[in-house]
Amino acid sequence: MSDPDLLAGSPEGVAMLAARGMGELAEKMGMRILELSAERAVGTIPVAGNRQPIGLLHGGAYVVLAESLGSMAATVAAGPGRYAVGIELNASHSRSATAGTVTGTCTAIHIGRTLCTHEIVLTDDDGNRCSTVRITNLLRDAR
Repeated sequence: MSDPDLLAGSPEGVAMLAARGMGELAEKMGMRILELSAERAVGTIPVAGNRQPIGLLHGGAYVVLAESLGSMAATVAAGPGRYAVGIELNASHSRSATAGTVTGTCTAIHIGRTLCTHEIVLTDDDGNRCSTVRITNLLRDAR
């Protein structure tokens, strides 16, 4: 991550993100991680540069932000020497953003030894819910 001073959350979350980064797609989309722990993650993406040809934020952009937040939170939950692999994702888009920033707030639903499930609510600058995503990650031991 290029600016770790912006990150809040658990020491494990800060360390994980500093060591692994966000990934190429998240960086290309302009994603910023504002908070990261196993229980909660918050991040943003700009609408500009991530729109469909008709001017709406691409539905896939919502999903990339949500999956990134859920997977990062699950990786923190997995702990050292382990990693998270997404095995299920569900997204329901309810509103379109056309400008500004979209914020994703990821909250743990279940954190177990082998599975984590998180819900991510994505909102526009006015606080309107644009999309709701649920992700389940399998927690695995590193080889």
